[in-house]
Amino acid sequence: MPMVSPEEGAASPLGDTIMDWQTQLMTVYLTGCEHYRREPWIPIQRFAPYADLRFTDEEVITLDRFGILQKQREIKTLYTHADRYWREWFPHLPSSTAYGQRLNRVADVFPALLETLSPADAPGPPIGVADSLPVVLAQQSRRFTAKVAHEVASRGSCPSQKLYDHRVKIHAIGDDRPGTLPLPRYIGGTPAGLNDGPVLEPLAPRLPYQTLFADKAYAYLSRQSSLPFTLYTPVRKAPGQAHLDAANRLFSTAVSRVRQPIEALFNWIQEKTGIEVASKVRSSRGLLVHVFGRLAAAMLLLNGLPQSS
Repeated sequence: MPMVSPEEGAASPLGDTIMDWQTQLMTVYLTGCEHYRREPWIPIQRFAPYADLRFTDEEVITLDRFGILQKQREIKTLYTHADRYWREWFPHLPSSTAYGQRLNRVADVFPALLETLSPADAPGPPIGVADSLPVVLAQQSRRFTAKVAHEVASRGSCPSQKLYDHRVKIHAIGDDRPGTLPLPRYIGGTPAGLNDGPVLEPLAPRLPYQTLFADKAYAYLSRQSSLPFTLYTPVRKAPGQAHLDAANRLFSTAVSRVRQPIEALFNWIQEKTGIEVASKVRSSRGLLVHVFGRLAAAMLLLNGLPQSS
């Protein structure tokens, strides 16, 4: 699952303005059309001699993102709601099965859509923050037999919460913005079994920061002497060490305070999209839709899309 970069924020980063849902729907559609026609259409261009596109790709993408923002997050419930209440806005809405197939066919557009929102090389602040979030496909004993999206998902664990599952991880690297949520510069997914540090390593030369604050899992990068920034992570206890000394505890607390906004960002994305639970996903393309479709909806809202009443 690729790392992609969402757009520079607008003046209203959380979309606090309230508008009627019809206006928000039109805004989501027009914004999606604008970005779709730049480059994202390329990964899903068709070479077959015939396709019924009365229900357009733009409408497929719009319905998915708008449904997520309206808390209709499962494909079946979204389709039922759209068929009952939004049919006049989507007159050529196909059957439920056909809609699910169309959504999976445009799965590759969502990472590309995030990438076209803004170039990753835009000027940034001196401080950046990084963290990861699990997206769980199967929990506890079901993780041993789970085969969904095995190309990108793997078994993972959270010992502190005694959770063991089949998952992927979302990584975010963002610009620190005092007083508000960080603005993600790169977002991507990896298998749960891949360590966090090596994920960030190929992106390190492209980051504009002077200082990066990250989780302990990213401490691997501190071994690299050629980093263009200074990396700060909480201090790990040495093997057999029961407690950190006072200086290391204070240092770790200070790092965690700087990192807190990126954790708040993930909590906000979860609240708005329900991205952490993917138990209804049944394919790799479905996982792409689940992860990047929800990220696209959240970033649209983060960049200033007003919320509906």
